[in-house]
Formats: sequence, structure tokens, C-alpha cells
Amino acid sequence: MSSPRQNLIPGTLNLLVLSAVRSGTIHGYGISQWIAERTSNVLRAEEGVLYPALHRLEKEGHLLSEWGRNDTGRRAKFYSLTPSGRQRLAEEVERWQLTSNAVNVAVAPGSE
Repeated sequence: MSSPRQNLIPGTLNLLVLSAVRSGTIHGYGISQWIAERTSNVLRAEEGVLYPALHRLEKEGHLLSEWGRNDTGRRAKFYSLTPSGRQRLAEEVERWQLTSNAVNVAVAPGSE
């Protein structure tokens, strides 16, 4: 059964953005594509949600940005992870694992 594309689950955007940036510098559209590809096109990060999150994470000191050119030569803002961002990512991963494990237990057959 194929899953329809859907918006991000509340609380997952920071985790996914920081994960996308973990491997190196990437621009906003690249982050959006990374999320779609890594979730087999089940999740999507729309511009209206993604770019405010990128700016917030940058303001909080978790991301650095610099202007550059993308593969097609267009000007784009590229993001990279700071040491603070790596710590935040570890915290987000831990939080997600606890949350998803709790939900899995709650909905498992026989947990009535």
C-alpha cells in the first residue's frame, strides 16, 4: 500500500533539517529534496515552513549560512551545521526515538 505525501509531523522539522545538513553544506531546496528522498516521498517540507525553520535554527546558532551558486548557477543560501547544531541534532534524535518508541508500544497489537 503506498502512502500519500503529507506534511511533516509536528516536532520533526528540526530533526530532519539538521539531519540533512549533517553531511555538509546544502541549500534550502536541497534540504527539501533530501527530506522527500529520504522519506520515499512520504513527507515534504514546504517553503512556508522550511525557510522560517532555517532562519530560526540559524538565529539560534545551530546553522551557519553563506551565499553561493547552486548547480544551475543560481544564487542560493547554503547551510552548514555548527557544533551547537550537532548537539541539537543528537538531542532531537534522542527525543524522536523516545517518542516514536512510546507510540509504537501504544499502538502495537495486544496493547489494549
